[in-house]
This record gives sequence, structure tokens and C-alpha cells, in this order.
Amino acid sequence: MLLPDSIRLQLAPVALLICCSCAQSVKLTEIRSQELSARLSLPPRSERYVPDMPLDDTPRRDTLAVTGLDGRQVLIMRAIKDDETGEMVATEQLQAAMVTARFRNVAERHGKVDIEFQVIVPERMQDSSWQLRFHPDMFILRDSIRLDDVVITGQDYRKEQLRGYEQYERFLSRIITDTTRLYFMHDLEVFLERNIPQVYAFKTDSSYVSDEQFLSVYGVSEQEAVEHYRKHVLTMVNERRLGRRGKMMDRYVKAPIVTEHIRLDTVMRDVNGDFVYNYVQTITTRPMLRKVDIVLSGEIYEQEKVLYRVPRSEPLTFYISSLSTLVDNREKYRTRVIERSAEENTACYVDFQQGRSNIDETLGRNAEEMGRIRHNLRELLENEIFDIDSIVVSAYSSPEGSEKTNRSLSQSRAAAIADYLDAFIASYRDSLRQEAGFSVDEFGNILHEPERRIPFLTRSLGENWRYLDLLVSSDSLLTEADRKSYSSICSSSADNDGREALLSREPYYTHLRSELYPRLRTVTFNFYLHRRGMVNDTVHTTEIDTLYMNGVQAIRDRDYESAVKMLATYRDYNTAVAYVALDRNMSALQILEPLEETPQVNYLLAILYSRTGQEREAVERYLRACAADPQLVHRGNLDPEISALIKAFNLNAEPDDNL
Repeated sequence: MLLPDSIRLQLAPVALLICCSCAQSVKLTEIRSQELSARLSLPPRSERYVPDMPLDDTPRRDTLAVTGLDGRQVLIMRAIKDDETGEMVATEQLQAAMVTARFRNVAERHGKVDIEFQVIVPERMQDSSWQLRFHPDMFILRDSIRLDDVVITGQDYRKEQLRGYEQYERFLSRIITDTTRLYFMHDLEVFLERNIPQVYAFKTDSSYVSDEQFLSVYGVSEQEAVEHYRKHVLTMVNERRLGRRGKMMDRYVKAPIVTEHIRLDTVMRDVNGDFVYNYVQTITTRPMLRKVDIVLSGEIYEQEKVLYRVPRSEPLTFYISSLSTLVDNREKYRTRVIERSAEENTACYVDFQQGRSNIDETLGRNAEEMGRIRHNLRELLENEIFDIDSIVVSAYSSPEGSEKTNRSLSQSRAAAIADYLDAFIASYRDSLRQEAGFSVDEFGNILHEPERRIPFLTRSLGENWRYLDLLVSSDSLLTEADRKSYSSICSSSADNDGREALLSREPYYTHLRSELYPRLRTVTFNFYLHRRGMVNDTVHTTEIDTLYMNGVQAIRDRDYESAVKMLATYRDYNTAVAYVALDRNMSALQILEPLEETPQVNYLLAILYSRTGQEREAVERYLRACAADPQLVHRGNLDPEISALIKAFNLNAEPDDNL
């Protein structure tokens, strides 16, 4: 039975849809049965690892003449292995080959590493109606980090996404945002014009009328007048639409277009081959970081339905070559001169009653100040390095009274404090001996060898005018006129008693006497110490150079900027390591070239000469380094500057013959 043409035309899209659906079903079945997966691969080796390599058109030499450790000259040629004969033959240029290895050595420079890999998606996994989402996971030490996704979107899939957004936009366009459309504005204006012309006049008046004013004048609130002319059904419908925005978004946009945490979202139109994306991730290195693993997983979506979960790929491993491993970890020492004698000093403020020298701990802050001095003494008495030779107590007085009396009074006060602290020291020593288990006699006295008594020396420093000058200059309650008057009196009279008499006549003297004078009665302590068991005045000793070792640790931590700051003045091998890591090549060369030739020095020089285009010198230094330390043969493959030389000249094939 033949169908009319009109019916056949109507059924054609349906037939096409059925065919497409069948093709997708067959493809999905094939993917599942074969467990197809995207894969990770290494891109062809790039030669952009040498930052300072000169970029000129000078022909590169195919053969180098280098000098070995024994002084013999050896010819080194650029060479590759002939597939048929197995021999090494000279070549002008090495061609890039397809990479199939699962690991690569990458170099860390400036504390960072570029991890480069390819995400390869087979053509059989791609379909116009699907979206493929791939998730690269990076494993660093014990951490797992999800990198930005790679998304491949089929053309039809994207069309459906955009169609959903269009439908949602049409829904939003039906929401009324102009609130005047929710009212019978013409009727409202007619009502106001006919009944309340004063309010209608506000139509062209921008002045503000509060609801209270409106109500007090017209007997009806603004809200009541407006509500009377509201389109209530339309308002209800509009509010319902506003409340359904989220629901309608989910209804129309089943597969939202995601823009965050996406490295790539590309729309595939014609699927005619494998999809390849070059992924580059820069990471900051960490202490103890030796390798990084990359694993790929993903899903195939049709709209938001997961059709297939892509199996996790085999890990792609990157071994990190860091110049920090070339650091010399040996401890560095410096000579320090130790003095036998030492001195500590402090000051306290002790209040005394006028004309008295006895210590009253209930007066002012005496309890706190004397407690602080006792604490200092306890620390010195228990110190295992120093012994106290003597203690000097110096006391000041305030200016009221005669200078002679004040000097005598300050001497008495210094002596009173010395006696107080002498008794404290004796009592504290007894408590220490008792805690240590010393014996006591029948009267409770501790039996022990008599200890050397610490001598106290007392000094009277007289009236403390110098400190009074400082207090007056900084006192906020004194006026500028008061300070000028004080300065004039002090400069006009050299006699302290006469100066005090003149000040006592000034109106601000009461403030000086009550607020500033008590602060002048200070007591200073000088503790003279010596190191236990030390006879000579000075001793020269060696100790670890902490600044240098901190610089070495900074290199190990890949903090090269800090390392340079700490090691710059030493200008030794480790300083050069930090400079090389920062690509400060000339600074490193100036340090390394004069140094004694060691395998490590030669290896660093090989890196530097390779960077600066001095191939002969680079090869020569590398061969010397390997001859003295064969472990550097393997190391050479880890540093791209050396690896390029090894590949170009086949340096590690027969090292004995080369040298």
C-alpha cells in the first residue's frame, strides 16, 4: 500500500529520529561491551625547557671536541641508532616520535612544575546527542586534587541546552516587572482628578508626600486608594509566576551550561576522528614531592541522564626533578667568642613615704615592683650557666627638700633595698636546699657548706632632674606656658635647691609634687655575672651557623628567593644552587667557576653552560662529573638541560669510551 506523499513527508522526521536512536543504542552497546575509555598520553617532548637558550639562526655543530679528565680529546657527534644495523649514525636533527610511555621526568624551576598531558577521546565514544565530561584527578603525596574538567558537547546536545534556555526566557518574559501594569491606572487617575484634584496634581510633581500626610488630608490612606484599583487576578497570576521561577528553570533547562571549574567546553559538529586536548597544569612544588600521578575518569550524558561511566584510566606519572636535591646538606659552623663576664640590668619604681627609707609593700605599686625584682633574682639564682658576682643598687630621689638631705636619703633607700634583697636571697637559697633534701639540725637549721654571700653595692644618684625634664615635656596636663616657665627656671638656676624653691612658687608645682615627683624615686639594679667554670676572660668556640642552615633548609623547601637572601653573603656552592634554581645564571657562574672542581660543581656548570648555549663546555663538565660520581649518569636524564645533551650526543651509551 502506497502512502500519500504528504503523509510520507510527515513521517520522515520520525523515521530519521528512530534511525538515529538505533544508531546511538548500537554505539552505546559497543562502548559498554568493550569498556571503552578515554586515555591519557604524554605529548611529544617539547624543547622549551631552556629559558636562557639563545634563539638565533647560527648552525649547530654536529660534532664536539671535548677534553676528558685524563687530558685526552674526544670527538662527540650528534647520533641516532640505525634501525637496520643497530649502529649509531650521525644525524642533523632528531624527529619527534609518538609517545607511548606512562611516565615522564619533568623539571622544577622557580618552585613550580608544568604537568603536560593529552586527553585523547576515541571517535567511537563521541555522538552529536551526547556530552562527555572528563575529570582529571591529580595525586600529590597524600593529597588528591580534582583538576578542571574537560567537556566535549555534541552539537545536538548543545541545541537542546539552548532550546531549554529559550523556553525559560519566554517564561520569564511573561513575568510583569512594570508594576503600573498591575493597576487600572486610567481609572485611578480619573478618580483622583474628579474627587481629589489636589492629589492628582502630584502626577507632575516630584515632591514626596508621606502616607501619614495623605491620610490626614484626605481621610484615606495611599495604600487603600491604590488597592481599590489593583488588578487582583493579574497580580495573583504574576506572583505565582515569580514563585515558579526555580521550578520552571528545572523543567526547561534539564542540562545547564556549566562555566565554573571547566578547562575546556567544546562543541563537536563533525565527529570524524579521535579528539585530542593538550592539558597543561602548573603546580607549586612541596617538600618531599617526588612524583605526581594523573588519572582520568568521566561520564557520558544524554541531557542529565548518565548513559555510561568512563572507567578510570591508567595513571600517568610525572617524576619531578628538583635542583633542591643537589644541595650540600653538610652542617656549617662558625667561630664565636664567648665572654666570661656578663651584665644584666633592670629598674623598678619604689614608693617611699616622705623622708623615710623603709620598704612598705602596701604603698603604691611596691608589691608588684618588688615581686618583679624577686622573680628576676630567682631566675638568676637558678641559672645553670651564670653565677652572680655582685649586685649594684642605685637609688634616685625627688627634688623636694635639700639636695644634701635627698642624697643621704637615696643612699639609705638603696641600702634598705639591698638588705631586703639580701635577706630574700638567703631565704630562697634555703628553700632550694630543703627541696633538694639537705639535712637539718635539732633546731631546724639546714646543715650545708656555707655559700659565698653575694655582695651588694649601694649608690646614691641624688635628685633625678633629668627624668623630671622628660616627664614635664610629655605631660599632657601641663600647658605650653607651664613648660616654658619650667624650662626658664631650670636654665636660670644651676643650684638644685634654688631651682626647687622657684618651682614651689609656680601654680603648676602642686601637679609636679603629686603626680611627677613620685615617679622620680626609681631604683636601678645591675647584676654582674660570670660563666660557671670559665677561668679565661674569653673563649673561642664553634657553633652551627643557623643562618646558613636556614638558607639550606629554604632550598630544600623550594623557597629559593628566601634562600638567596640568607646565603648571598656566603657565595659558596649552595648559594649557586639557589641562583641556578632561579635562573640567575650569571650570578651562579661567577660563584661556581672559581670553586674547587667537584662532581657537583661540574654538574651545575654543565646545566649553566647548556642554558647559555656553550655546548662543548656543557658536555665536558657533564662527562667529568659522571666520571667522578657515576650516580650523576642517571641524574642527567632528570634535568632537561642535560637530557637534551645526552640525547643529542648519545653521551650515556658508552661512557667509558667517551672519557
